[in-house]
Amino acid sequence: MNDETLTRIAEALERMAPAPLASPDFDGAEAFVWHVSPDRLAPVARVSRVDLDLLVGIDRSRDTLLKNTLQFAEGLPANNALLWGARGMGKSSIVKAVHAAVRAQGHDLKLVELQREDLPTVGRLLNLLRDAPYRFVLFCDDLSFSHDDQHYKSLKAVLDGGVEGRPDNVVFYATSNRRHLMPRDMIENERSSAINPGEAVEEKVSLSDRFGLWLGFHPCSQDEYLEMIRGYCDAHGVEISDDDLRAEAIEWQATRGSRSGRVAWQFFTDLAGRKGVALG
Repeated sequence: MNDETLTRIAEALERMAPAPLASPDFDGAEAFVWHVSPDRLAPVARVSRVDLDLLVGIDRSRDTLLKNTLQFAEGLPANNALLWGARGMGKSSIVKAVHAAVRAQGHDLKLVELQREDLPTVGRLLNLLRDAPYRFVLFCDDLSFSHDDQHYKSLKAVLDGGVEGRPDNVVFYATSNRRHLMPRDMIENERSSAINPGEAVEEKVSLSDRFGLWLGFHPCSQDEYLEMIRGYCDAHGVEISDDDLRAEAIEWQATRGSRSGRVAWQFFTDLAGRKGVALG
């Protein structure tokens, strides 16, 4: 075998087994997004979020998650958290707002966002975070699984950790519209067709049981919806009378066919634009 052939073989082996990922500069940002192909943690220059005090109608969930995150940031025991429930009620917003509130108290806590489709690579991500001199909130937004989805097996590496264990410096927060992370009709279908219905879906359904905290988010009342908008107006200096705000906000919600924190923010964005107020 000549030298040229050996060189080609060596180059092929290097492509198949790339060099270990270099540790990112965690000092350079407070938040990162995990990307694959190639693996890398991309710093986020500015996190898109609202102030914790502006999240109205979810006080209990807000306070519970804040307490849990503070415990974790201080090196005390803390739980993984599943934030589930109605769309647009601030599940992802509260995670980012709590992260900012904890940092404001002097804790250099990092936020790392992981996409659901990248769950199979979570082992590589955890190995990267394990030896870093920081504590991390690993965040997966809109987490759910379909009938034939095998990504849920990778989630166990985060929640249980397997033989090696989940790193002590990582806690996992996820949001989902489903309490059990998979559609109810699929749960019922598997139960009805299984030889042992009691065990057929236990592995998937029990995923939610592996979260120490379950925080439910439910549709808001009209008063809460209006309170959200008033809070945004006061925080950003948008002037409008209570009567006008009520009439316009209710009309907006009627045209959207729903009422939620997201709809409240969308109305406020339109209102601020009409009033000539820039949102920084």
